[in-house]
Amino acid sequence: MYASERLARFAVNFRLESAPLEVMQAAKSLVIDTVGVASYGSRFPWSQAIMRFANANSGVGHSRLFGIAGLRLSAPQAALCNGAFAHAFEQDSLRKPGAGVHPSATVVAPAWAVAEECNSSGAALLKAVIVGCEVMFRIGAASLHSSEKKGFHAPGLTGPYGSAIASGILLGLTEAQMVSALGIAGSLSAGLMAFTKSQYGSDVKRLHLGRAAEAGVVAAKLAKEGLDGPESILEGRFGFLEAYCDDSNPELLASNLGSSWETTKTCLKAFPCHITAHTSIESLRMLMEEYLFNAEQVAQIDLEVSEKVLSHHVIREPADIKQAQYSTPFCVAWALHHDPYQPSNMNDSVLHDELVRQTCRDINLQPFTQGDRKHSAWSSLLRITLKSGKVYERWSDEFLGSPNKPLDAHQLQQRFLQLTSGCVDAQHWWDALFLLEDLKSLRDMPELIYSLDTQ
Repeated sequence: MYASERLARFAVNFRLESAPLEVMQAAKSLVIDTVGVASYGSRFPWSQAIMRFANANSGVGHSRLFGIAGLRLSAPQAALCNGAFAHAFEQDSLRKPGAGVHPSATVVAPAWAVAEECNSSGAALLKAVIVGCEVMFRIGAASLHSSEKKGFHAPGLTGPYGSAIASGILLGLTEAQMVSALGIAGSLSAGLMAFTKSQYGSDVKRLHLGRAAEAGVVAAKLAKEGLDGPESILEGRFGFLEAYCDDSNPELLASNLGSSWETTKTCLKAFPCHITAHTSIESLRMLMEEYLFNAEQVAQIDLEVSEKVLSHHVIREPADIKQAQYSTPFCVAWALHHDPYQPSNMNDSVLHDELVRQTCRDINLQPFTQGDRKHSAWSSLLRITLKSGKVYERWSDEFLGSPNKPLDAHQLQQRFLQLTSGCVDAQHWWDALFLLEDLKSLRDMPELIYSLDTQ
């Protein structure tokens, strides 16, 4: 039996009541965070461009766009928009350890779009989100996150599978149809890393996630109409693992289904930066708070980081805010001079902040030295040398929002209300989402849009 068949069987037989409480809580936090980051992300020019395209090419539908007033589109077009919105400002969730998956954009966004189209309940949405994460996270883990070494943007490849499964649950696909949905999704995956090595064009990074969300909805709908997809799409000849990955472990594709819960590995972001900068930023701010120094007192910053950071995330002279957010040295420099807990502080003016740009140029990056610590792609050893000669350092592989340091209910609420500040009915949305499993219909929720004086 192929992995897609085992995953499909798990998906159609899953019952929400079988999920442990911590899985339910992780899924609900993921939904809440997605609504917040997608609403915040709707305001940016690249999001607006995608929205205009979707609006011009979609018939009237039932699926809302977060942060956008008065538009209800077809589920695929809404998934395209909300997936791109969620990823629009580097604030969407992922898995820890990293596996090239972004569940906010490619599971929650498409699931919400299909749930509104089907007039589904909050409980049905939670079920779809959990199953989508369980499947997509395993596919990402089996890839050993090696596709980006070949130049592919991983969530553009894994995302269609998560979207297809979540959409298929809400559409009521049979086991055979779910296998086909996965097979179709594999042929709709895409995304190249050229934006990391180009002077311009990084808008496409946001599009990759929107397209992945849309692709999964399309795949599930085509499967429901009777279109077949290859059951060998994942580990078979010319399938996902062979075609896209430098290295892989097929045994992880369908291991421990229903006993080991991948959803609890969901990681929420604290800063509007690529995840590889998060441990360094948190370490920096913790050292600044503990030892009471400021940017003017810093003489030198040294960072030991992973090979992935050195190969993909060192952009010393970013041309736009999207490249800046993808660059570890730039994000650390930004966090030295600005409060990183305020996403509004990451703006175009920072690109012209000579203090930030000079600090970015001066940060010394080197690979991890041999030692006893087990490093990941997100780990960092930060060393700060002050002009006084004092040296402080901190090693970290965790940050607030990661599975071992999850946000509590109060912190989650603070983050949601910060992201939706200026939105009409934001508090009402928090109250409803906090009790999502009791919500009878997602269509009953009011518009979550920005008031005129904040636009």
